[in-house]
Amino acid sequence: MAAQCLGLMRRTFLAIALSLRTSSRLLCTAAKQKNNGQNLEDDSSQNEQKTDSTVTEKTLTEEKVKLEEQLKETLEKYKRALADTENLRRRNQKLVEEAKLYSIQGFCKDLLEVADILEKATASVPKEEIKEENPHLKNLYEGLVMIEVQIQKVFKKNGLLKLDPVGTKFDPYEHEALFHTPIEGKEPGTIALVTKVGYKLHGRTLRPALAGVVKEP
Repeated sequence: MAAQCLGLMRRTFLAIALSLRTSSRLLCTAAKQKNNGQNLEDDSSQNEQKTDSTVTEKTLTEEKVKLEEQLKETLEKYKRALADTENLRRRNQKLVEEAKLYSIQGFCKDLLEVADILEKATASVPKEEIKEENPHLKNLYEGLVMIEVQIQKVFKKNGLLKLDPVGTKFDPYEHEALFHTPIEGKEPGTIALVTKVGYKLHGRTLRPALAGVVKEP
């Protein structure tokens, strides 16, 4: 639709320019006829030609002014149409880019549950039990840690970043407060405990971190 509008305006612009050129040519012809009329010997014929030339010149001048105004108006409309088309192109391009960036959002949310399970699994293993005397548990634990590290690398590669905001200021766009409690030595408004880490996808919060926030006593 925008391309058709621009094409129509281009044709209108060219038609007005052509009419303006024709009017200018006729105006020049009328001026020449006026000059030639001044060299005629017959006074009555000369006066008659002068009158006709003056009327023709005035008409052509008015037509030229009118065409110039139409040309100016059409040119302004053409410029506005170009600007609107460019804005539309940029908006569409932005929508396409965002669609590409966040098309994996649903898939990422499902993978977060897997990452949570791995994190809980490694955290539940008693550290004192991880020793050479217990090789099966040690190997299992190390394998889970390697998987957890690798999955975080894959997340980061695809723009998915982990949010573990302990000690930072509470941000309602990135964190969800589960409770508020006074804690001695902690600044009010900071996060004291994270029960579930959050994630951001390309700068947009995919899942807020679930946290406990420090409040004033």
